[in-house]
Amino acid sequence: MRARYLIAVLLSLVPAIANAQFEPFPARFKASTIAANGTQIHVRVGGSGPAVILIHGFGDTGDMWAKLAADLAKDHTVIVPDLRGMGLSAKPADGYDKWTQAADMRAVLDALKIDHAAVVGHDIGTMVAYAYAARYRDKTEKLIVMDAPVPGVPPWDEIVRSPQLWHFDFGGPDMERLVKGRERIYLDRFWNEFAGTPSRISEDTRRHYAQLYARPGAMRAAFAQFRAIRRDAEDNKKAMATKLDMPVLAIGGEKSFGAMEAVVMRNAATHVTGLVIPDAGHWLMEEQPAATIAAVRQFLDAK
Repeated sequence: MRARYLIAVLLSLVPAIANAQFEPFPARFKASTIAANGTQIHVRVGGSGPAVILIHGFGDTGDMWAKLAADLAKDHTVIVPDLRGMGLSAKPADGYDKWTQAADMRAVLDALKIDHAAVVGHDIGTMVAYAYAARYRDKTEKLIVMDAPVPGVPPWDEIVRSPQLWHFDFGGPDMERLVKGRERIYLDRFWNEFAGTPSRISEDTRRHYAQLYARPGAMRAAFAQFRAIRRDAEDNKKAMATKLDMPVLAIGGEKSFGAMEAVVMRNAATHVTGLVIPDAGHWLMEEQPAATIAAVRQFLDAK
């Protein structure tokens, strides 16, 4: 009887243990909405020192960076926006090409009176981070890209043929109707298929982001992020004619993009360091936060 009771108690704790994996930003971070490039961008800012901006991707929001932001804020000014159309930022009808969103990021930094910054991106955030570095080369101290291709940058033509990337062309009114009320099902596909270990994306994390993506206009904007990729490829083909010359760290998950991240970036930048995070899929901050934070910290600290 006692054994049954203990098992029941342990099982009752499982949701709480999973929920504890999702971390909010430290209280010392201040959130605000900034008018930027014709839209409204939700931003969290904390710490002091050299500036670093952290740019999220699809399936999450700027909330994904809480652990990294807390670490970097010890000696950096950390800026964490939600991309246009995502999270708590405004959801305009257009402007989802990455060149425009790079201008969003620049406008945020201008509003905060920050001239130079290191730039970190994951997933779609990698695409925006590259566009930012290409557009604002003299204001980008270092660039870190994580586990995503860069449209137009070789071997893009081979990468984009992957059947896993069918969502790049998914969108429009009918697709919005299909997903409406089923945002969690749609998002689970990405969390499960692109993770090395899906169970590391906690139930609490999944619920948190599913609620944000169920907000009015959020899925329309998310689809627009991907449907702009063809234009992004054309923009990047022009930009990569002159390689980036700032230091670049290209991080891939061992069970996802892996060493290919560095292969891509060496076609677009001169000074590239490649790194593969062991036992991780695409969701680096959820699957291997300690190793990812250590890699970012070491690169930013290097002189």
